[in-house]
Amino acid sequence: MEERNIVKFKKEEFAIKEYIKESLGKGKISKVKIAYTPVGEKIIISTNKPGLIIGRGGEKIMELTAILKTKFKLENPHVEIDEITEPEFDAQINADEIALSLERFGPLKFKVVAYRTLQKIINAGALGTEIRLSGKLPGSRAKSWRFAQGYLKKTGDSAKVVDRAQARAQTKPGTVGVKVSILSPHAILKDKINIDEKLLQTLKTNFEAPIKEEKPKKKIKKLKSKK
Repeated sequence: MEERNIVKFKKEEFAIKEYIKESLGKGKISKVKIAYTPVGEKIIISTNKPGLIIGRGGEKIMELTAILKTKFKLENPHVEIDEITEPEFDAQINADEIALSLERFGPLKFKVVAYRTLQKIINAGALGTEIRLSGKLPGSRAKSWRFAQGYLKKTGDSAKVVDRAQARAQTKPGTVGVKVSILSPHAILKDKINIDEKLLQTLKTNFEAPIKEEKPKKKIKKLKSKK
């Protein structure tokens, strides 16, 4: 019984997030988080376009709050905006932008769209990025294309700090899947070694230090006792 309630709760939470993303529009929202407090439900919307989400005088926020109360039966929802200051390092925003560009210009220009986005992310200072497009590009048969540049680890602890996202583009030939992975320059890598003056001086000292040769120990022969 408890498992069913958990599944039902998660399904309702997922429905709320999907509704917010669809109602506010593709390419405007990165993530939606829901936090439950004693006062009510706190809904945090991460976006790089806070003005479009809030609306004039906060009318869109008020409208969204009213719908969450009536449609999803939330007691006291409180919507907060988390502004993304560096959208170039957000995988979801870039994936949505690629999907919107494919829907607007068509799938024939997928290479131009992918390379433009890739160069924009790298020029912003990202350590590495990867873009994968799969679908009917450019012919009638489905195919997968990969565009990558920089350092991007896929296994181990370093892979956990990579931001990944997916999006779908509805084009005339069919659906195109978009996957974006970005390694931000602010990510903490445990296997990264910074070579500075202190490290170079330590290596130089250890290299120049004389190596002491150990003299071989003399073997002491044991005298056999005569019986």
